[in-house]
Amino acid sequence: MSTQGVTMITGASSGLGEGMSRELADRGHDLVLFARRIDRLTEIATEIEHQSSSSVDVRALDVNDHTAVFDEFQAAADRHGHISRVVVNAGIGKGGRIGAGRFTANRDTLMTNAIGALAQIEAAMELFYSQGSGHLVVMSSVTSGRGLPGPMNAYAAGKAALTQIAAGIRLDVAAKQLPIKITTLRPGYIESEMQDRTGRKHPLLVDAQTGARALADAIDRGKAEECVPRWPWTAYSALINHAPRPLLNRLL
Repeated sequence: MSTQGVTMITGASSGLGEGMSRELADRGHDLVLFARRIDRLTEIATEIEHQSSSSVDVRALDVNDHTAVFDEFQAAADRHGHISRVVVNAGIGKGGRIGAGRFTANRDTLMTNAIGALAQIEAAMELFYSQGSGHLVVMSSVTSGRGLPGPMNAYAAGKAALTQIAAGIRLDVAAKQLPIKITTLRPGYIESEMQDRTGRKHPLLVDAQTGARALADAIDRGKAEECVPRWPWTAYSALINHAPRPLLNRLL
């Protein structure tokens, strides 16, 4: 086993999940990677194992198959013995303005980003309670602190749900005085396939490598909640949360 233990990451076949996987492997994490695209995961695993000393276990998983989430998480624990951390990362971003005929897209966004994530969180916490330790990392968003307009509505709402779920678990763990860490990461705009599909390039967009490094740094720090990268997104998040409505659309 590596010095950093075993880290499980969902949604690892592209974007932030892939970037975090590569960066954490370089830092000595053994990995269990999940995504629907097993062929792409296999390619990533081969590249990581060639470039680092970390081992990589890959499994196909659709996080909307909730039974499979519980089964695969437990199977990973059975194979590896102890899971040090779980990064709940799998998500989509294809919503539309409410009332504009985009119900299916908004439903799918919330089913994946909120309910699918809840299944992962439940499965991870069952493992951690059984082990008596662990580190849950929940990927929220800088957009999660306020209701947002247009196509951002369902996405921001789903991420807000994750932020609050993680906060509640943090209180549960603290009350029981257990050595289980709960970290909520709130990434700003980082280059990824999901970001590319929006067709918009935010002036503060962070390149993929810088973003992956910042996310790995935040995972290693293990703080309760953190915007990533910390600059400019900590300040920018506060601005989004408190900006007057006429200014809000210009900030997004």
